[in-house]
Amino acid sequence: MHELITSKANEKIKLAVRVRDSAKARREEGLFFTEGARLCVDAAGSVPVKTLFYTEKAAEKYRDEVAFLTEKSEEVYLVSGAAADRLSDTFSPQGIFCVCKTLDKSDNIGIIYSKSKLIALENIQDPANLGAVIRTAEALGVGGAVLCGCCDVYNPKAQRAAMGSLLRLPTATVDDLPQALAEFAERGFTTLASTPDASADDITKTDLGVKTICVIGNEGNGVTDLTAQSCAKRVRVPMGGRAESLNASMAAAIIMWELMR
Repeated sequence: MHELITSKANEKIKLAVRVRDSAKARREEGLFFTEGARLCVDAAGSVPVKTLFYTEKAAEKYRDEVAFLTEKSEEVYLVSGAAADRLSDTFSPQGIFCVCKTLDKSDNIGIIYSKSKLIALENIQDPANLGAVIRTAEALGVGGAVLCGCCDVYNPKAQRAAMGSLLRLPTATVDDLPQALAEFAERGFTTLASTPDASADDITKTDLGVKTICVIGNEGNGVTDLTAQSCAKRVRVPMGGRAESLNASMAAAIIMWELMR
């Protein structure tokens, strides 16, 4: 039997809650929080697990998952209902929680350069949007993603929306996207900026090239002017009806489908 934690004020619980709620704490500790049987198992397949917390009910219902996670975790604790409630960040908690070590992504840009179809995300602020885009990117076979000014990829909402894809798809963060795009262009990539502007090229009729990177911008403001000017082409998703634009994750899905088609 693993050590039982009953107090919500336990230091292990408090650390887990800090990294769950704070991007600053995640950066400082090099840790992130994930919850639920499926997400925890996915995470354990990609990153080292520092701490596993589980309830008695979870051990009964998710016996195989708890056994797998126990083998993968440095520390394992049984938690009471009160402690589990403090840890939970979902409406229907399953009673399984992990604190995992963040990935060292310092060499990912080199991996990304070797791919042929890529996306760049600029100033995406909704964690659910970020996770959904990355999940779709992995599903469609996009080679990787470059992130600039986006929300924290280890935000629990982003991780839930991505369903493990944020830990598997090569991603790299850059501070200067126009400069990064210039470097991609030097390596033979066609650089595209997505926009709802009617004057942009219809992406379904555009020669996308063998190696392509397309920028998807902020949910409300789109791609910044400086970044758009840095791209070789501006492309749009053709639209009928009266809607003026699409949700960022939906627009990204259509663009990525065209990239991979």
